[in-house]
Amino acid sequence: MKTLILTPNFLFIRKLESISVLNDEEKQAIQALSIKTVSLKADQDILKVGDHPTQCCLVVDGFICAYKLTSEGKRQILSLYIPGDIPDLESLHLSYLDINIASITPCILGFIEHDDVLRLCELHPRLTAVLWRETLVSASITREWLLNNGQRHAYNRIAHLICELLVRLDAVGLAPHKTFDMPVTQVELADATGMTQIHMNRVLQSLRLDGLISSHKNQITVNDWEKLKETGEFDPLYLHLVA
Repeated sequence: MKTLILTPNFLFIRKLESISVLNDEEKQAIQALSIKTVSLKADQDILKVGDHPTQCCLVVDGFICAYKLTSEGKRQILSLYIPGDIPDLESLHLSYLDINIASITPCILGFIEHDDVLRLCELHPRLTAVLWRETLVSASITREWLLNNGQRHAYNRIAHLICELLVRLDAVGLAPHKTFDMPVTQVELADATGMTQIHMNRVLQSLRLDGLISSHKNQITVNDWEKLKETGEFDPLYLHLVA
């Protein structure tokens, strides 16, 4: 299954509609936004700590991450971003970034000038609340990641992460039949969940052997959704999706 690449503006609308209700006028205004697309290879830094961006970055295709490094160069992935996400939305109001943002896979990014976003919010004030809601949802996901990585056993931790990615991708129409592209390496998953690569490999094998998931190349299929949710203690409440 090849990932369906949606137009940046339509994807932006679909993402916001997953967490709020937009009226026709608001959707038309977003559709009219100027979004410049750029293709990147995997493992490229997009933004770094201390940068002063003047654009917001929309993920159009592929996976990207936010990460920080220790003084010894050890990496902690703090967030995974999928198509529709805007990982640097806070740059609208913060003068510099305190995280690094990088591509995990080959990806397509859409860049929207800050001035255009601010003008959009000025002309359509309710969109300010929608974007604020998106920022709050991102913070809610971070809190869940802290709990997941800090308190759940490795097997349950990865089950939870797979549940989250499935639901988030499904919300933007990219997880048909409980199947989704997962082009994230085991090293990157380990950096995101505080595990070694060897331990990560064993956990994924166990999830497959137990019949919860199956995988083929860069795709994961959830075979037993109810069991996977139970294993990961997954409750999508923290994603605040529109029912």
